[in-house]
Amino acid sequence: MMQRFTFDIHARDGASRTGTIRMMRGDIRTPAFMPVGTAATVKALKPETVRKTGADIILGNTYHLMLRPGAERVARLGGLHKFMNWHRPILTDSGGYQVMSLSDLRKLTEKGVEFRSHIDGSKHMLTPERSMEIQRLLGSDIVMAFDECPRADRPRDEIAASMEMSMRWAKRSREGFESGVEHAKRAALFGIQQGALDQELRKISAEKLSEIGFDGYAIGGLAVGEGQEAMFATLDFAPGQLPDESPRYLMGVGKPDDLVGAVERGVDMFDCVLPSRSGRNGQAFTWNGPINLRNARFAEDQEPLDARCKCDTCSTYTRAYLHHLVKSQEILGAMLMTEHNIAFYQQLMQTMRDAIAQGRFADFASDFRSDYLRDRSA
Repeated sequence: MMQRFTFDIHARDGASRTGTIRMMRGDIRTPAFMPVGTAATVKALKPETVRKTGADIILGNTYHLMLRPGAERVARLGGLHKFMNWHRPILTDSGGYQVMSLSDLRKLTEKGVEFRSHIDGSKHMLTPERSMEIQRLLGSDIVMAFDECPRADRPRDEIAASMEMSMRWAKRSREGFESGVEHAKRAALFGIQQGALDQELRKISAEKLSEIGFDGYAIGGLAVGEGQEAMFATLDFAPGQLPDESPRYLMGVGKPDDLVGAVERGVDMFDCVLPSRSGRNGQAFTWNGPINLRNARFAEDQEPLDARCKCDTCSTYTRAYLHHLVKSQEILGAMLMTEHNIAFYQQLMQTMRDAIAQGRFADFASDFRSDYLRDRSA
């Protein structure tokens, strides 16, 4: 019988590494980018289109799915994979970040978080145990521990107290995960390192997580307004504090140049709403940097979005047509732009995997930045 979770590192180049996570529902090539399917859909794309872009895994959201349509309902309908017709791995985040960021009325205690739904105002309680139960009902392949994510600009004592509570919640998450015996035989559990930008707090967090023991480790509490320079400064030490033999997942990141810089520093997994959200708003990511298709200069441009991109959007449609769709607010515009952006991110990840395997990641990163970050009049 196939093991529920293994991680093999195939090659290293500096701090960067490439490998394969093997799970019962399929392999995940790393470095990996997970398109975000918050409410059981990657917005504007069919699941088969997401797979065609090269994605090995997608992300679902505990908070949103517990509120609508409800985890118990998804379970009755056969689980999240069957419900949305995605039969490869799914990672579900714990819901903690959304509770903190979306719910105006909330009460945080050692037990968990009591909050009111942003949809209808109904009252709910989310605890580590309930988060594990919801992710089990959804049938998640990679389950995230329940944590709190404070802003990096909070006082250090508040960040320290929050981190310590998240570590206690991590232990309860492990216990709650293991109580679902059958699910635990098929799924993996990741812990989340906290500590904002503070090296010592993150070291303490990593040590406590390692003592509990997880299949993988996430770097939480970044990409929440601190800026790329501060994020990279934290990534200069945070990944190395986590177990080397386990996958390292940087949550909620990010722009293409963020991904390259993070892989350079030893990160293996990413998720972000940016490629899909930007696509719906008329922005395309290309090897020469982002472009805004709303710009009038594209009205008669018969070139593809990106001549180097291999996606169906770039091989079939012109910038002029996409400009028209975006300006007209046609649904097809959102679909084609999102497909391109997700495909571009997957091509970027494959290019990084190849560069690491060939021992030329530093050259790739330098060339990428030169092209992507060059000054443009667009």
